[in-house]
Amino acid sequence: MEGGDLLERLRDKGTVRIGIASEPPFGYINDEGEPTGEAPEIAKVIFKRLGIDNVVPVPTEFSALIPGLKAQQFDVVSAGMYINPTRCAQVLFSDPDYLMLDSFIVRKGNPEGIRTYEDIVEKGLRLASGEAYAEIEYARAAGVKDILILPDQVAGLDAVVQGRVDAFAGTNITVAGVVKNSPRAESTEPFQPEVDGEPAYGAGGFAFRLSEKNFRDAFNEELHKLKEDDYRELLEIVSPFGFTEDEMTDLTAEELCS
Repeated sequence: MEGGDLLERLRDKGTVRIGIASEPPFGYINDEGEPTGEAPEIAKVIFKRLGIDNVVPVPTEFSALIPGLKAQQFDVVSAGMYINPTRCAQVLFSDPDYLMLDSFIVRKGNPEGIRTYEDIVEKGLRLASGEAYAEIEYARAAGVKDILILPDQVAGLDAVVQGRVDAFAGTNITVAGVVKNSPRAESTEPFQPEVDGEPAYGAGGFAFRLSEKNFRDAFNEELHKLKEDDYRELLEIVSPFGFTEDEMTDLTAEELCS
């Protein structure tokens, strides 16, 4: 069947497996063992409307999400994954459900005065970011040569507090969340990263296998319904995780993939 028949098969089973990385607030397993976060909660609503009631999480490392999807370990990536041309060559993306700026974890008081990736270069500072994070590409485009790659933002907070690096780069919501209760670190003001003089939009969506266009299109249709009336329904789902009207977007996967 042109465009794939996975959606029909999942409806028959009544279960969909979602790949998530442990990255609050985008996707994680809560204390009850349930998948939650911005992306899994959107997924639960949309899959119910597509006739699939049971959503089963498959936790994995962020860098293993696309390989795991291709290897059929799960049916869709539900992790707030940034949509960019490199990833678009490997998977089909839904349209994005959020647009995000970048921020840094820095020591309390931001002693080095870090605001952008260019500051890291100009001041000869040490930067870390998370495994497979889009921020690595942004930093390299700005001329940062040496980037310490860590598993996640929690490891990033530790590295900054311990003085192993001067800053950890991530999305502004991730960074703000992890420093919230830290007496020794803070987050910098969010900023728009650029690559080759153009804004590098951090807009995330759901990823599907290249063969499953029908599945992706049906998901997209329901996502667009959640965005109606000034994103009313979408905001109801994602606001508990710190997302606001500022993070809503009408960008398309097609625009981000090109």
